[in-house]
Amino acid sequence: MRIIPPTAYLSTLKGLCRNLWAREPVYPFYASLKLTSRCHFGCPFCNVKKDACPDLPTADIKAILRNLSRSPVLMTSFEGGEPLLREDIEELLKYAKQCKFYLLFTTSAKNLLSHPMDRYAQYIDFLHVSIDEGHDNLALFDSLGELSKLPLGLSVQTVVTPDTITALDDKVKICHEKNANIVIIPAAVMDNAKDCFPDMDRLERKINSLRKTYPNTIHTPAGFFSAYRKGKCSSASVIIAPDGRLYYPCHILGQKGPDLRTTGLSQWLRSNEAAKMRQTMKQCKRNCGWYQYYAIDSYTSAASVADALRPALKSK
Repeated sequence: MRIIPPTAYLSTLKGLCRNLWAREPVYPFYASLKLTSRCHFGCPFCNVKKDACPDLPTADIKAILRNLSRSPVLMTSFEGGEPLLREDIEELLKYAKQCKFYLLFTTSAKNLLSHPMDRYAQYIDFLHVSIDEGHDNLALFDSLGELSKLPLGLSVQTVVTPDTITALDDKVKICHEKNANIVIIPAAVMDNAKDCFPDMDRLERKINSLRKTYPNTIHTPAGFFSAYRKGKCSSASVIIAPDGRLYYPCHILGQKGPDLRTTGLSQWLRSNEAAKMRQTMKQCKRNCGWYQYYAIDSYTSAASVADALRPALKSK
């Protein structure tokens, strides 16, 4: 993992202190940037393609990245849709590496090894390969051995439905054998998508059992299930839509805030408009189980940080 400028950590630390002072997560530390709504797949539990829009120009994506680099965000994830469908993806990767955050890259492309991943790897800090039955790309597990040779952190991200909890045994075993970590997340209930939400008690029991069998492999935060039961969402992570607008307080509700091509993220988060939207999140009774929003608050605890990051650090 590369070393980013100390000033980036300073900005994040200031954001954390301000959050503690305000007693709410005003400033986010993780940002998911949807580079495109285009995708190879039509997962039943996903609605990204159902809100399709044209890809933003390269210059506009760079403007958003500069915006994030001026904020307390410490980790930005390139997502989609499928980010590898963008012809300018290498240019965007190069640009992101100059920014003051770590870069996570999430892909589900079946032909992943046909892309120049050895070249792209020099710009990526963490690679998430999304593999599950919804994507119909389970054959990508066979590519983990080759991908684990790349100079970056490798994780599998798998979405769980009621029918696929038992399949976790084989998935976690393969990741353990191939020196990859795995993030296990439930299929959150989204509008305009099929309800594939699993039984959370059953899923928690399965994950806890697999943690014992395959230590230092699963890095779904242990606090996730507790947060789910409490219905405790957090705005300490954000998602930017393919049109450049900030989903706020979360993308499950579908409400959007500013266009981050032209509006400073940190400044807007201090506005009355943003504060009212955070109140909307606090009052929401939907309890959809969306992974990022439930899990991210656990990272404000040193113990939770150590628990979640141990698999990634162990693999280095």
